[in-house]
Amino acid sequence: MESTAFPKPLVEMRGISKWFGPNQVLFDVDVDFYPGEVHILAGENGAGKSTLVRILAGNYSDYLGNIRLRGLPVRPGSPQEAAALGIAIIYQELSLVPPLSVRDNLFLGHFPCRWGGFVDNERMEKRAQEILTEFGLELDLRRPVEELPIAVQQMVEIAKALSRQAQVLIMDEPTSALSASDSERLFDLIYRLKDRGHAIVYITHRLEEMERLADRITVLRDGHVVGRAVRGQFDLDTVVRWMVGRQLAQQFPSRKAPGSFERLRVEGLTVQLGGSGKRPAVRNVNLSVNAGEVVGLAGLQGSGVSWVLKGIFDPKNSQATGKIYLDGKPVRITGPAQALKQGIAYVPSDRKAAGLVLPMSVTANMSMASWPRLTRCGFRQPGKEMKMVTQLAQALRLRTPSLRGEVSRLSGGNQQKVVLGKALGVVPRVLLLDEPTRGVDVGAKHEIYELIGQWTEAGMAILLTTSELPELLALSHRILVFHRGEMVAEFSAEEANSERVLAAAMGRSI
Repeated sequence: MESTAFPKPLVEMRGISKWFGPNQVLFDVDVDFYPGEVHILAGENGAGKSTLVRILAGNYSDYLGNIRLRGLPVRPGSPQEAAALGIAIIYQELSLVPPLSVRDNLFLGHFPCRWGGFVDNERMEKRAQEILTEFGLELDLRRPVEELPIAVQQMVEIAKALSRQAQVLIMDEPTSALSASDSERLFDLIYRLKDRGHAIVYITHRLEEMERLADRITVLRDGHVVGRAVRGQFDLDTVVRWMVGRQLAQQFPSRKAPGSFERLRVEGLTVQLGGSGKRPAVRNVNLSVNAGEVVGLAGLQGSGVSWVLKGIFDPKNSQATGKIYLDGKPVRITGPAQALKQGIAYVPSDRKAAGLVLPMSVTANMSMASWPRLTRCGFRQPGKEMKMVTQLAQALRLRTPSLRGEVSRLSGGNQQKVVLGKALGVVPRVLLLDEPTRGVDVGAKHEIYELIGQWTEAGMAILLTTSELPELLALSHRILVFHRGEMVAEFSAEEANSERVLAAAMGRSI
């Protein structure tokens, strides 16, 4: 299937197959990437998307199949070789060096030099400014990138690829940590890159991004290509069916009425980051959650909603003050150990940085928060541990070759289920969920939504934050809206809609 704008593909991948040990993860995959197009790679977590692009980017050289670039055979054996061929990948975890300046990060590994091998700072600064200007980026070249917002750091990462004359840009879940406005800036940059003839390979789980960006789409399932189409020849229902292998009857399960018993109450919660002289991240918040209720916390970036959850779970490190009541009784919590002991579990937004120990096994990660229940006289009980983890894995429909394997080898969706399993292992009365479906495919999202319904039916109280407003509206019995660290509005499920929640989050009167 050829592009209407460009008759010849920039990249052709033919018969790509890949194994990790005895497990085959790609099966004879054929795909073409054209200049001037955004090519969406879609599929559930573990479908093989990231493995495919990592082969193209030189991360894996032990594969079967052939790659042609501009009609010529290539086989990049390392990221450096791929970069020399004009192929660059921007990962979810950025590869910038935080203390270095924007300028130095742009040319890291290929500094322009003058005679004698000395770095030509003048030429480097001039070229850096040209790259940023070309794509509408206004930045202080000498500012350390660690001082920049994550969205701007991502722009620097893309500019870094362009400094090496990359013609093929691979973006793996680039908006997973971005706000809506920051995502718009990224989309504008993608359109400019597309107009200049770059081939954009874009991995995403977000259906609205597929609909908006895709000139062409290829869907993988279990390592096989199961569908492909060009713009105007596919709809989102078809894409979802290709991805999960079935028709999802409804995106969100129906809500059951919560109980009337107050499970959690928080009074006067204040999170004072950076000392008393600065504005609190959260100020004087009062809230309650009943048994069987999901209370959603809504707010724009910087509103403090994540700090509400952190302040409840880890007051000491969050510099939080206030009172917490569980089942009507006051409890004293200074850190995670006390919170878990009281039956409060927390699922952080960044599973890799705060939720998992990646080199450890699935079993070790799932059981680590439950060790008081799984030890006797300080000694671990492996049989009891394995029984608990096996039951959790079955309940969560975890897909893993082995519970003893490293959690780093699992797909993003299954890693998220391990984080959820770790929280559930303590048998919590209250579950604090911060972006529980970030970086998770549509099928796994649907499973997590169903699990939330099961947990609330069992009487669990849930505090939920998510940047996906339709998700928040569909799952929450009540929504509390925050603006600049203060709770400014409360809506029942019947009262809440996108316009009212967004207006309150922006500080407008309702």
